[in-house]
Amino acid sequence: MAEYISFQPSDFYNTTLYTGNSSTNAITGLGFQPDFVWLQRRNAVSANRQTNVVIGATNNLCTSDNLAQATEGITSFDSDGFTVSGADTNKNYSGATYVSWNMKAGTSSGIAGSPSITPSSYSFNQTPGFSIIAYTGNGTAGATIPHGLGAVPDMVIVKKLSSTSDWFVYHSKIDATAPQDYYLSLNGNASRTNNNGEWYDTAPTSTLVTLGANTTTDTATFIAYCFAEKKGYSAFGTYTGTAHANGPFVYTGFRPSYILIKRSSSGTDNWGLFDNKRLGYNDESSALYPDVTTAEDNSNWLDILSNGFKIRTTHDLVNKSGYGYIYMAFAEFPIVSSNDVPVVAR
Repeated sequence: MAEYISFQPSDFYNTTLYTGNSSTNAITGLGFQPDFVWLQRRNAVSANRQTNVVIGATNNLCTSDNLAQATEGITSFDSDGFTVSGADTNKNYSGATYVSWNMKAGTSSGIAGSPSITPSSYSFNQTPGFSIIAYTGNGTAGATIPHGLGAVPDMVIVKKLSSTSDWFVYHSKIDATAPQDYYLSLNGNASRTNNNGEWYDTAPTSTLVTLGANTTTDTATFIAYCFAEKKGYSAFGTYTGTAHANGPFVYTGFRPSYILIKRSSSGTDNWGLFDNKRLGYNDESSALYPDVTTAEDNSNWLDILSNGFKIRTTHDLVNKSGYGYIYMAFAEFPIVSSNDVPVVAR
């Protein structure tokens, strides 16, 4: 039986480009008020900036380091975008070019589950399968937090807010048999690491995420981003590199607007982030690297297609022969793009 979606992907995710002005700069055209904004300067070395409605717009985190939360975020979340101000090179330097990746959650009460840690605040939305959860650790490995998605998460990212700590990443396809045994670091280039200090060797359920010693440190504050796959909107998967320029085709069931890739099985390579708004995304696709401060790399990385993406390089970042890669992707258009229509089964 065909599954249906009753929304457009752009209702909950949008990529936007802007130019800094070193003054008050209202970024509009998202189509919604964002609850999560992640931005990066494109044309020079720069640290990215990430903020969300739970920690507050003016606070920020950075995925290229392990530092605690800082007060260098945006000025405000607005009805159709967000505002930045000042001459900060990382978000609003005059004449500099930027990209931002923006998501909507929005529900701040009524989260389900019976966790051992009650969140201090949160914002979630089951329709796109996205939640932002703030909590204080209790120092007990095996503690649980609710995620609000009503489905088993395919990806969880946890970062300590109150002090230095890696960005711990769980991905359901990181290992075919026991993904909960492994983690990746969003701020690092290492492959998967087997350690029960992150997920307590326990897979998430449809209501709860289980934490290890490193993600529930006593009295420390944390933020967790949780994602559940929604057909026609998001995909969380894996593929194997071939080292051929005519590389793997990855089927997502939609035209991607955002793709995050990481070699996970072995070796060291950066995370690669691609989107549909930076000019030249096909034939000369532009990569940014969340784990470092490098400027945009305009090389021939991949093609964004109507139903997935196609690797177009032999580079180890996305296509080392015989090595496994994980990805997260959000849609610009499902295969059939109008409201309340069947989405072709994967």
